[in-house]
Amino acid sequence: MPRTLPDQPLRPATLLVRGGQNRSSFDEMSEALHLTSGFMYESAQQAEDTFLGNVQHYQYSRFGNPTIEALQNKLAALEGAEACRVTASGMAAVHSTMLSHLKAGDRVVASRALFGSCHWIVSSLLPRYGIETVFVDGTDLDQWRDAFRTPAALVLLETPSNPMLELVDLPAVAEMAHAAGAIVVVDNVFATPLLQKPLELGADVVVYSATKHFDGQGRVLGGAVLGTKKWVDEVLQPFIRNTGPSISPFNAWVILKGLETLHLRIPAMCANAEKLAAFLASRPEVSRTLYPFMDSHPQQALAKKQMSAGGSLVTFDIEGGKEACFRVLNGLKLIDISNNLGDARSMVTHPATTTHMKVGAEERGRLGITDGTVRFSVGLEDPQDLIDDLSQALDGLRATSGGRAGGVARAASPER
Repeated sequence: MPRTLPDQPLRPATLLVRGGQNRSSFDEMSEALHLTSGFMYESAQQAEDTFLGNVQHYQYSRFGNPTIEALQNKLAALEGAEACRVTASGMAAVHSTMLSHLKAGDRVVASRALFGSCHWIVSSLLPRYGIETVFVDGTDLDQWRDAFRTPAALVLLETPSNPMLELVDLPAVAEMAHAAGAIVVVDNVFATPLLQKPLELGADVVVYSATKHFDGQGRVLGGAVLGTKKWVDEVLQPFIRNTGPSISPFNAWVILKGLETLHLRIPAMCANAEKLAAFLASRPEVSRTLYPFMDSHPQQALAKKQMSAGGSLVTFDIEGGKEACFRVLNGLKLIDISNNLGDARSMVTHPATTTHMKVGAEERGRLGITDGTVRFSVGLEDPQDLIDDLSQALDGLRATSGGRAGGVARAASPER
């Protein structure tokens, strides 16, 4: 028989390696990969009792699977949540959370600083179903306060936000939201459960793209939704069961294995990001550098209050707009151009022409995304090699502009 885990609370590193164990009768060390669409029953009566809910038995991998359950149990233990459901992607996690909870006539309040697809759901999809949506500047508590003068059903926010690394005061917003009748849904992808615990700060539901840091090696897609057992069982699970945004057992297994090193990767990536942010702030071609734990970040105090480290993302602006930005990105020899993040390999993206293209120029302006903005996901390479690569790319920009630097380094502006 497999041994049970100790009764006392376990620390994150141990949970990442040992949590969510779901061994089969063969007592395997590594979690078993149950690649099956369906399950057999001992009798027709057992099948009926299973569908009636009188007995616990796996039915169909769209409803549940031992490998998927192991991932859910591990993530719930890590997050400190009562329950978890994993999905086929991060966006499946976001849309399942919202559509399972909302109905026509409801009202949603969202921070304007959202990932492009999340922004589309709030601005374009929900109104089709008769759901009112309101955007606010997530950094402005007065705007939140005004929005909650009318009852609401759900709040969606990111902190830090994608890609401008804005912070939202979670306890303050959660208190106002709950008074207005809303549940608070937090996209915690950039912070991960190792750097920030939204449930402890007042959130009701936490969503993740497991594609990012959880896998951490760019292999598979996945998402996760965490909250109370009652909400997950009664609201979310029926939606997932009947609409099918299910993760494959293989992807769940890959993410399970990726999680075993999360506690080693995240601190190393944060340390690298701090060094890269300091370097970028020193370059004359870079007009703005954003990193939550930098002294120049307008919300550094809030970041340090809510997070244990600054994260693996750095955002910066290159003087000269899109043309200069593309020259620098195309001049990189080590760092990849990609719209993914949270990978062991460092990568950059140009949000205005990729992840946030469809929110429109006017909305990008409100968010502070310029044609020179670069989102930098810092990986596990030696930081000096990353600095060297950025140096030669930025030097190339200086050379092609006739020796003129694009500008001088400036502190991150609080203006959005």
